Amino acid sequence: MDTSVFRPELLLVADAVSREKGIEREEVLDAMEQAIQKAGRAKYGYEKDIRATIDRRTGEVRLARWTEVVRSVENEDTQIALDIARRIRSELQEGEYIVDPLPPIDFGRIAAQTAKQVIVQRVREYERKRQYNEFKDRIGEIVNGTVKCVEYGNLLVEIGSAEALLRRDELIPRETFRNSDRVRAYIYDVRYEARGPQIFLSRTHPAFLAKLFAQEVPEIYDGIIEIKAVARDPGSRAKMAVFSRDTAIDPIGACVGVRGSRVQAVVSELQGEKVDIIPWSAEAATFVVNALAPVEVTKVVMDEEVGRVEVVVPDDQLSLAIGRRGQNVRLASQLTRWDIDVLTEVEESERRQKEFSRRTNQFVEALDVDDVIAGFLATEGFHSVEELAYADPDELSSIEGFDESIVRELIRRAEVYLENQESALDKRRQELGVSDELVALEVFTNQMLVTLGEKGIKTLDDLADLAGDELIEILGEDALDEESANNIIMSARAHWFEEDGSLGEK
Repeated sequence: MDTSVFRPELLLVADAVSREKGIEREEVLDAMEQAIQKAGRAKYGYEKDIRATIDRRTGEVRLARWTEVVRSVENEDTQIALDIARRIRSELQEGEYIVDPLPPIDFGRIAAQTAKQVIVQRVREYERKRQYNEFKDRIGEIVNGTVKCVEYGNLLVEIGSAEALLRRDELIPRETFRNSDRVRAYIYDVRYEARGPQIFLSRTHPAFLAKLFAQEVPEIYDGIIEIKAVARDPGSRAKMAVFSRDTAIDPIGACVGVRGSRVQAVVSELQGEKVDIIPWSAEAATFVVNALAPVEVTKVVMDEEVGRVEVVVPDDQLSLAIGRRGQNVRLASQLTRWDIDVLTEVEESERRQKEFSRRTNQFVEALDVDDVIAGFLATEGFHSVEELAYADPDELSSIEGFDESIVRELIRRAEVYLENQESALDKRRQELGVSDELVALEVFTNQMLVTLGEKGIKTLDDLADLAGDELIEILGEDALDEESANNIIMSARAHWFEEDGSLGEK
């Protein structure tokens, strides 16, 4: 009985599919073997372990049933007991297989159709895997493609043998494409999903602008000039910070090119989007000033803790600094990663005077001193009575007109004022009925405890019933962060749990 059949045409088909789809010949032949296997199981039983092999040189097709040798049989269709197997061949060991050749299959219409479907499905899977492997490492590249289809403003783009998606919100505003149009875009994500690899393109991504400049400016491609940051308002305006590793090369001039040829090539690709090229600086204040160019900045005040910077500009340049609909300051903030507040010189002067007056009045009332001494303290940068109470006496003595006796008296009065304040707040806490249990947590100031009492939070149970964000809302974001608030709530709930860990009664 013949147990094999020669089908050299299968090798020809595998070669053709391999060339057309760009898939390895071995993978196509594997798909064919699985198709023949499926047809074999349909004939001899789906529960059996039927395997097919195609000789890679001759095209000979063999079909066989594989039976595993085991000590204890769990599946009679695919396994055989060791003692029975040794009656067939005495040298068999556990884990080996008995291979029984089967006659070749005479493919009927249904079997042939099933085999074809299996081959097509497997070829598609291999093709998807190949596309994913090809493009997963190309994230961050610019590709050229052809628009294949437009649906609701979203573009399906052919890039080589693959298809990519360019969504409407990733297109520059007011630009339109039609079928067969050429399009250049940036690959920002590649995902492997059930329906195949999904390649996502963008023309609005900040890195798209950076990559365009890298194509136009050899110094960027060679790494002599580095693009440090990019901020875009797609189709309207962009800011790009550059830095030269070679002091002999002007990074801005290199990016602009002769008569603006390089930057103009990028602007044309971006539908006329204006690009401001600014010098990057490691000094945050200098970088912020550069980012707001061509505005003339007269003063910069930075708060590193909150990442905020105040910029003072001449009155006649306020609109230029802010830009149309806040565009200039918004792009500068994105570029520098600082929150930027723009003030005019008049506004800054008025605010400074108000702040000075507030601090002066605070010292006059709290310390019972005249306007002159209070003004000296405010001028020297003291913001509160608490700062004064804990100040270094030598620092105070350096103020003109302050001798040792005045310094001692000022510190004493500041300490007395704070003690009176704390005493008054503690008294108010008790009047509100805030329990000593909350005080014992040692996480709240007296002012916080008074605030909690005024909001009706007076016991551990009241506090434990809150969520972390509710506590922050009551005390303010400046008083607590999310982690601290959640830890306080959990501490307040600790008394709900008994020693065995079960939930007790409140």
